[in-house]
Amino acid sequence: MSRFVHLHLHTQYSVLDGAIKISELVKRASECGHKAVAITDHGVMHGAVEFYQAAKNAGIRPIVGCEAYITSGSRHDKRQAQQGGPSTHHLTLLAQNPKGYQNLCKLVSLGFLEGYYYRPRIDFELLSELNEGLICFSGCLSSQLASCSKRDDIESAQALVEQYASVFGDRYYLEVQPHSVPEQQQLNQLCRELGQKLGLPLVATNDAHYLCEGDNHAHEVLMCVSTGKLLSDEDRMRHEGADLFFKNESEMLAELPGFEDAIFRTSEIAERCDLEFDFANYHMPKFAPPDDISLDDFFASEARAGLKERIDESAGAEAITEDLFPSYEERLDEEIALIWKMGFSGYFLVVSDFIRWAKKKDIPVGPGRGSAAGSLVAWALRITEVDPIRHKLLFERFLNPERVSLPDIDVDFCINGRDDVIEYVREKYGKDKVAQICTFGTLKAKAAIKDVGRVLGLSYAETDRVAKLIPAPRQGFDYPIAEALKMEKRLREYANGEGRELIELAQKLEGLSRHTSTHAAGLVIADRPVMDLLPLMLDKDQQVVTQFSMGYVEKIGLVKFDFLGLKTLTVIDAAVQMIRATTGKEIDVNQLALDDERTFKLVSAARTIGVFQLESSGITEMVARMKPTCFEDLVAILALYRPGPLEGGMVDQYIEVKSGRLPAEYAHPVMEDILEETNGVMVYQEQVMRILNRLGKIPLSDAYTCIKAISKKKLPLIAKYYEEFLRGAQEQ
Repeated sequence: MSRFVHLHLHTQYSVLDGAIKISELVKRASECGHKAVAITDHGVMHGAVEFYQAAKNAGIRPIVGCEAYITSGSRHDKRQAQQGGPSTHHLTLLAQNPKGYQNLCKLVSLGFLEGYYYRPRIDFELLSELNEGLICFSGCLSSQLASCSKRDDIESAQALVEQYASVFGDRYYLEVQPHSVPEQQQLNQLCRELGQKLGLPLVATNDAHYLCEGDNHAHEVLMCVSTGKLLSDEDRMRHEGADLFFKNESEMLAELPGFEDAIFRTSEIAERCDLEFDFANYHMPKFAPPDDISLDDFFASEARAGLKERIDESAGAEAITEDLFPSYEERLDEEIALIWKMGFSGYFLVVSDFIRWAKKKDIPVGPGRGSAAGSLVAWALRITEVDPIRHKLLFERFLNPERVSLPDIDVDFCINGRDDVIEYVREKYGKDKVAQICTFGTLKAKAAIKDVGRVLGLSYAETDRVAKLIPAPRQGFDYPIAEALKMEKRLREYANGEGRELIELAQKLEGLSRHTSTHAAGLVIADRPVMDLLPLMLDKDQQVVTQFSMGYVEKIGLVKFDFLGLKTLTVIDAAVQMIRATTGKEIDVNQLALDDERTFKLVSAARTIGVFQLESSGITEMVARMKPTCFEDLVAILALYRPGPLEGGMVDQYIEVKSGRLPAEYAHPVMEDILEETNGVMVYQEQVMRILNRLGKIPLSDAYTCIKAISKKKLPLIAKYYEEFLRGAQEQ
C-alpha cells in the first residue's frame, strides 16, 4: 500500500478546470495502491456522494473536502480587488467526520448565499465559527500564505499561520507541493521554516487536476474551453512548471527531496478522516396535523373522507355503483396500511396540501401522470384525477412493499402559476428547508468536437462537418465518440488522418462537466435546514439550488417533489376562460366525457397539432393508421410509441387486430381477460404484472421487481422468476 495519499485533487466538478472523472479516479487510486484519496473541488462539493460511493465500493477510504475561496476581508464586502477591496485566496479543507461534513456544507453554502462575488467566498469570521471537524491546509500558490511568500513578508506570514493554528490547533497543516516553479520552492522553504519555528506539521500535496502525465495537453485545452482562448494565444492560462497529475509515492518522493515526513504524513491525516454518509433515513418535510390527532390517523381520515366525496360525485357512465363500494374500500385500506408501514403519510399530505392550495388559487393542475396514478389514496386526496380501479392501474407500480423506495409524484402546473406554488411551499415549510435541484451539462461527443476544434483554431465549418459525422442521436443522446468511430467510416478515416489530434483530445474531454443548471421541475422539502444535509448554491436567477444532482439528493434521504410547468394546461385554462367570457358556460375539464365521437374523428384525421404528446410527425402518422375510437386507444398510442414496440411489430399487431384484419390470439383464457382491451398485445407493465400474478401466482410486489429486471435485462433475476412462474402455473 502507498504511504502517500492524495489530499488535494480536482475532479470534473471543478467545472472546466478539473479533468478527472470519479470512476477513473477510483480505478487509478486502486492501481497505485492508495488506501485513501480526497477530492477538493473549487468552492463546491458537487461530487461528494458520487465519490464516496465509488471509493467505498473499491475499498478505498473516501475523504470529502473542498478548496474554498477565502477573502482577506469580509465575505459581505462585494468590492473588486482592483478597486481596493479585499482579495480572494485558496484554502484546502477536509471533513474529518459527520460534524466536519456538516460544517463544510454550511461554509460552502454560505460562500454562495452570503459571500458570492465572482466566486463563492467565505471569510475568517465564518471559518472561526464553523471549523469543528475540519482539517485545514495552508493552501497552494493561490493561498494567503503564498501571497505573503511572494512579497517576502515573513512577519505577516507568521502572524497568518499563528491565527489559523489558534483556531484549528492540531488540525492545521502547512502545505507543500512538488512543482518546480521558483514561487513554489520559495513557499515550500517558508513552510519548512515556519513549521520548525512554531512546531507546526507539514503536509505534501500535488494539486492534481488530471490523472496521467500525458493528459496535461488535454487539460490545457480544457482551460482554453473555459476561458474562451485558443491554444495558440500567448496570454492564455498555463500551469508552467507544474505537473498536476495523479502521482504515486515514488514520484512524490523524487520530486520533494527533504520533505519525506510531509509525504508520509498524508497517511496519518487520512486515518483521521472517518466520514460515513447516512443512506438509511429519510428527511420528510413535517406536515402538522391538528393537535388532537396523530399524523397517520389524520392521513387515513383524510383519505377515507376523500374517497367518500369521490364516490358521491361520480355520476352517469362514471358512477361508482353500490356493489363496487367494497372493492374501493378494501383497496384504500390496503394502500393506507402500506403507506403507514413505509412512513409516507406526511408525504401524501404535503402533496395534497399544495395541490389543493393551487386549485383554490385557480392555478390549473394536471390530472396526474406516471405511476402515482395507480394510487387510490392519491385519487382520494385530490392529488390525481384518475380512478385507478376503473382504469386497471396497480398501486404496486407506484410503491413496492418489498423494496422501500421514495414515492415519486410528478405534478403539472400551469406555467404561469408554478412559481406561486413553489413560493407557497417555501413560506409554509420555511425557506431554509426548501431548495431546487441542480443538474450538470456535460461535454457530449458533438460538443466536445466543436469546443476542442475551436481551441485548436479550426474553422466552425470544419468542426461542424466533423460533428455531423457522429450518428443520429439515440433517444436524445449522442453516441460516444468511441462507438461513433466503429459506426461511421468517414469519421474513422478522419481520426486516422488529419483529424487525429482533434478526435483524441475530444475523447479525453468527452463526458466532463461543462456547466451547472437548475432541474426543470425538481424541488426538495426537508424536515430541517437543507444545508445541514448537503451544500447549496445560487443559480443564474439567484434561486437556492442543491449542489448535488437529483439521484444523489435522494440517496442521502431528501425527498424530491416534481413541480412541472406545462404550457398545455395554460392553453386549456385560457380556452375555459374564453368560453366563460363568450358563452357564460362553466367547463370542468376533469368532467369532460371520454367517449365524445367528434373528438375521436378529429384525432383519427391527424388533427393533433397542439395536442399534448400527440403532435410529433411520427406519432401523428401512427394515430392516423390506428384511427382511435375510444379512450383506451389513446392510452395505448402513448405506450406503443416507443422504439421497442415500434421495432418489434407490436404496433402493427394492435392495428391489424383492431381493424379486424387479424384475429386476436391468447395462450390462455386468463390472458384474454387481461389483454382483450389492447387487442391481445402486452402493452403495459401492469398487464405483465397481472399475468405473472394470475397465471404464475407471483405476488404483485414481486411481479413489479420482475418487470424491472426484464426492462434492465438482469438475466439471473429473470431466470429466478421464470422458474417461480412455471411452478405457480403448474400448481394451477
